[in-house]
Amino acid sequence: MEELEAVADKGFYNGEQVKECGGAQIQAYIPQPHTSRNQNKGLFTKDDFRYDKERDSYWCPQGEELTFRFETEEKGRATRYYATAACGSCPIKAQCTENKGGRRITRWAEEHLLEAMAERVRAHPEIMKQRKELIEHVFGTMKRSMDQGYFLLRTRKKVAAEMSLTVLAYNLKRVIEIMGVKGLIDGLMASLVCVWARIWQSTGVSGWCKKITRALCWPIRSALRPTFHTV
Repeated sequence: MEELEAVADKGFYNGEQVKECGGAQIQAYIPQPHTSRNQNKGLFTKDDFRYDKERDSYWCPQGEELTFRFETEEKGRATRYYATAACGSCPIKAQCTENKGGRRITRWAEEHLLEAMAERVRAHPEIMKQRKELIEHVFGTMKRSMDQGYFLLRTRKKVAAEMSLTVLAYNLKRVIEIMGVKGLIDGLMASLVCVWARIWQSTGVSGWCKKITRALCWPIRSALRPTFHTV
C-alpha cells in the first residue's frame, strides 16, 4: 500500500487515532496542543522533563532522575508512572509541583508514536503552513462571507445535512470562480456522459454511448472535470 500523509490542526490530536494511522501506513502531522494545568499555574510542565529512552526514565530540571514505578490502565490506555524520592529536599520544588508527595510524570505506553510525530512536525514546518493556506480560508469564507458561523439546526444528523449544503454551495462558488459557469456545465455534462457510458457498456449496448456522445457534442476530457479542495 502506498504511504499517505495526513495533516490536521491541534483539535484533532488523539493518541489512539495517531496509532491507527501508523498501522494504516499513514504519516500523521498534528501539532501537540498545550493543555497543561501546571503551565497556567506557572509550574514546570512535562516538556521541561527530558525522557531517557535507554534508561526508561525522566530527568527533571534540577537534574534528578524520575524512574519507572508502576503501570496501570486509565481510560482504556496503558499509563506508566515515574517519580523520584529527591522531591522532598528539592530547592525548587515550589516551581515544580503542589503535591506534597513530590512530582510524578505519566507516560502513555505508546507515547513514542507521539514523540515521533512531534519530531516530524518540527522538521517540516512547511507542511503545517501549507495546510493553513489550503483550508483555513475555506472556513473563513464560510463563516464570514457566507454567514455560516453557527448552525440553525440541532441533532447530529440535521447538523450534518446543514453542513453538507454549506460545503456544496461553497464548492459550486469555487468552481464557478475558477472555471466559469460554462466550465462547470461542461464538467457536469462530461461526467454525466461517462456515467451513462458505463451503464450502457455494462448492458452490452456500448454502441449507443458513441452515438449519444457525438450527438451531445460534449467531449469527455479530464481537463473539464473540476479540481478543487473540499472540506
